[in-house]
Amino acid sequence: MHRPWIRWAVAAEILLVYTGVLLYIWRWQFTHRHAWILLLAGVWLSHLAHRDTLRDLGLALTNLRENAQIVLPLAAAVYIPLVVFGFASHKLLFMLPSGGTVLSLIGYGSWCVAQQYLAQSYFHRRLQRISRNPHFTSALVGLMFGAAHIPSPILMVVTTLGGFVMAEIFARHPNIWPLALAQAVGGILIAVLSPPSLIHHMRVGPGYLFYGVR
Repeated sequence: MHRPWIRWAVAAEILLVYTGVLLYIWRWQFTHRHAWILLLAGVWLSHLAHRDTLRDLGLALTNLRENAQIVLPLAAAVYIPLVVFGFASHKLLFMLPSGGTVLSLIGYGSWCVAQQYLAQSYFHRRLQRISRNPHFTSALVGLMFGAAHIPSPILMVVTTLGGFVMAEIFARHPNIWPLALAQAVGGILIAVLSPPSLIHHMRVGPGYLFYGVR
């Protein structure tokens, strides 16, 4: 990208969309609950304007194997000790899942796909157009991902670090599906193993601050 004004335009787009995401978390979900549709429409229009393909966005099967070969062993190395601790502390139990539990898991997994799509397919891709340093770009993705989880202390730390690592992997092998799977499993473990007084049922924004207030 040789024309500086294009980089400024992309930076302004990133700032506008990210501000919209934060506003939705902190206010619009209570005052304009359908505002997310406009935000998503803006992201899709951006894809059209930049001529992004499914492969570019990491939504195709391309790079799936290469991505998974990094993500899955890394996730296993982190999650297996947590699972062992969970069973040892009786916070995890063997149970046959009910229909409602399965639907909840599918819903949460879909939400993780949506988060990785925004974090990697959109924000990471746009940041790559204004930064020539891939590690700096990954760090920005991690910071943005973590900031979206303020003020939850556990989620802020985990999503900042996890966002950076996942961005590093996405930069090499663009594909969001293994990333979303790893996030879903990690999120479930965090929800189960974290102290309820700190995790507040995985809520962020005002939902975290006013959790339990009636």
